[in-house]
Amino acid sequence: MISDAQQQALIAAARDAQEMAYAPYSGYPVGAALLGGDGRIYTGCNVENASFGLSNCAERTAVFKMVSEGQHEILAVAVCTDNAGSPCGACRQVLVEFAGDVPVYLVNRGGRGRATSLYALLPDHFGPEHLPDEAEA
Repeated sequence: MISDAQQQALIAAARDAQEMAYAPYSGYPVGAALLGGDGRIYTGCNVENASFGLSNCAERTAVFKMVSEGQHEILAVAVCTDNAGSPCGACRQVLVEFAGDVPVYLVNRGGRGRATSLYALLPDHFGPEHLPDEAEA
C-alpha cells in the first residue's frame, strides 16, 4: 500500500509526463509514472513515429527508464490520458515483469479516474514464475 501523498505525487507526475508526449499521428497523448521500490518516481510518455510499429507507449518508456537507472521493482503505477484509459496489453505484460498486484491509477488531465490493480488489468498473466528453472530444463 502506498500513502496518499505518494499516490498524489504519482498522479501529478503522470499528468506532467502526458504534457511531454509526442503523439502527432494518434492525437492520443499518454503519460505514465511508476513508484519504484527505491521510493523514486519514474516517468514516461508515448513517443510516436511515422513508421507506426516503431512507436513506444508511455508505460513501457517509464519501465525502460526505471530499469536503465538500476531499479527493478514497481510499487504503484499511474497513467494519464485524456479519457482515463488503461494500458494496452503489451504494456500490462511489461509492467507485470517488475510488479506484483500493485495499485494502478487511471486518470485524466483533471486527475479524475479510477483505481484498479495490475492483476485486475491482466488476469492469468504470464510472468517469470512460469518459466522453468534451469535445473528443471
